[in-house]
Amino acid sequence: MLPAPPEDIALLLERPVAIFGGGVSGQGVLSLLAEIGGVGVVYDEKDASGAGSFTPDSAGRHRLVVFSPGFAPGHPWFAIARAAGCVCLGELDFASLFWRGDLVAITGTNGKTTLTEFLSFALNGAGRHAQVTGNVGYPFSRFVVEQTGRADIAVCEVSSFQAETLQHLQPGATLWTNFAEDHLERHAGLPAYFTAKWRLLERTAPAGVFVGTSVQKFADQFGQPLPASARVASEGQPADPRLAGTIFAQYPQRENFLLAAAWWCHAGLPDVPLYGAARNFQLAKHRLTRVGERGGVTFWNDSKATNFHAVEAALGTFRDPVLWIGGGKSKGGDLAAFAGRIASRIRHAYLIGETRSALLRFLSEARVPATACLSLQAAVESAYHFASAGDQVLLSPGFASFDMFSGYDDRGRQFEAIVENL
Repeated sequence: MLPAPPEDIALLLERPVAIFGGGVSGQGVLSLLAEIGGVGVVYDEKDASGAGSFTPDSAGRHRLVVFSPGFAPGHPWFAIARAAGCVCLGELDFASLFWRGDLVAITGTNGKTTLTEFLSFALNGAGRHAQVTGNVGYPFSRFVVEQTGRADIAVCEVSSFQAETLQHLQPGATLWTNFAEDHLERHAGLPAYFTAKWRLLERTAPAGVFVGTSVQKFADQFGQPLPASARVASEGQPADPRLAGTIFAQYPQRENFLLAAAWWCHAGLPDVPLYGAARNFQLAKHRLTRVGERGGVTFWNDSKATNFHAVEAALGTFRDPVLWIGGGKSKGGDLAAFAGRIASRIRHAYLIGETRSALLRFLSEARVPATACLSLQAAVESAYHFASAGDQVLLSPGFASFDMFSGYDDRGRQFEAIVENL
């Protein structure tokens, strides 16, 4: 049985709850409300009939709004809701009111999903009952309904979209892997993006905070204080022989392990099951995975790389310049600077999606041979025909996938199918 909500929230639940967004988060809120005897009404902009629109008239029927992460703070529906006296809470925040187990929050520009999955894997190997949730396609609201009484630790991936409006969530610990340029289509500049994630640290006791090297640099730059215990040396560390042969032996995955190990030690857990988990853990799909070889040319799928930092990390794993397939839907950021940083790592670029023309211009200015392609298939085939035995063809787009695909996983699957049929 779920705990009763705080008295002030219970009063708000006396009326139906307005739910902004009918996707997985919205459906999770509906299931949680059903479990506690509440009622929800979904409002969704994607409802083509217009019936899902939130108006001043509909706002008057509610006291509480629970919204999906896709709703930016400046969305006009929030002004309507607050004008009607409604309280607005994010899905993650609302669900946290009904969870009494431990919660470890994971955030970062890159690596957060892998760290979330690895930490849960390691905890279960150490005899704890842990389960991933949050920004991994398993909303915390659904987790609370399905895992209460089963899991005792929620390992929760938290995006900047979820973190920026937090009011109630109080993680027992927060692990912040790294910070780099991303999501500037939503956040008004790098400081705003950092502040959104910083909100998660404000909700965590200082002793439970662990951040990587790049986060420390930006915290110092933006004047945000960090306790010494929070500072994990996650970059440029010497090899750990106990990680030889694992995915964590080299960067960028090495950084994930170092953050996990810092929290693991803080939690008083023994090293043996953590290193045992490292030896057995496998990366999820579309994360710098070797697809196969055709005519001596090796193809790599890194479709999960949806920002500049991820591309730079992937390129850094190759000894020689690669044939790079990149581009997609812009998320903001300095394209010219990005092109300059990666120029020396690319022998020829094959560019797709909305950003292909801009990338072509900036890469050409950086003296990188580049070809604009109308499709992923054209990019793969062009790279293959240009390549010689021993070359590496890397799909590491650096941008969102939604201009041409349903998601990064769809993009990765299509890439693999094209390679298979070469």
